[in-house]
Amino acid sequence: MITKQPSHQFERIFSTAHLHAPKNLDTDSISQLSKWQQSKLPLYLEIGAGKGKHALLFAKENPESRLIAVERTSEKFTAFDKQASVDILENLIYIHADAIAFTAHFIAPNTLDGAFILYPNPEPSNKNQRWLNMPFFEFLLSRLKPNAQIVLASNITAYIDEACARLDEVWQLPYQKRVIDKQSARTHFEIKYLARGEHCQELLIKKPEGYRTRFDDFFAKGDM
Repeated sequence: MITKQPSHQFERIFSTAHLHAPKNLDTDSISQLSKWQQSKLPLYLEIGAGKGKHALLFAKENPESRLIAVERTSEKFTAFDKQASVDILENLIYIHADAIAFTAHFIAPNTLDGAFILYPNPEPSNKNQRWLNMPFFEFLLSRLKPNAQIVLASNITAYIDEACARLDEVWQLPYQKRVIDKQSARTHFEIKYLARGEHCQELLIKKPEGYRTRFDDFFAKGDM
């Protein structure tokens, strides 16, 4: 099933063998997810959506696009749910789940027009848990359409520098690095960091035409 040679030489391969599908998704959400992935409208995924500030803002500003926002932490998801219940948006689905398990079981290959990873945990004690150091990143790339873009933002310069090195040396992906405007307010973390005067940066990572992964034809069928 996983036969294509990848466009990179990552030393480990992502496995879904012991990764269980999230159990708390209602049937309406699962049905909607399936329909969205078959639609021609642009579809985006946000990993670690927090309290939902960016997700709600993006959905409001991009009515012709659809966003799936995933948050694992119960406290943050509760705050997200409370706000989303006030600002009901038909182009937003928000999911309380682990993003890796959710993506593995519910996102089909070649369906996403983009993904957002905004201010992830830098995992200071375990660098192997950083997104570009994980085999899951290859799987995430397989879910993207050609020319789709991942936006990765952080206030930690060393995190961004390491990500750039991984993109150059391992993933072999083109990207742009830019400083985030001091007036930007996409997430609660971004507001806090910029108010402190911290140096916030983002990487715009592009999946080019012809980029291959070992998961291009893989989908955990039966979960949709």
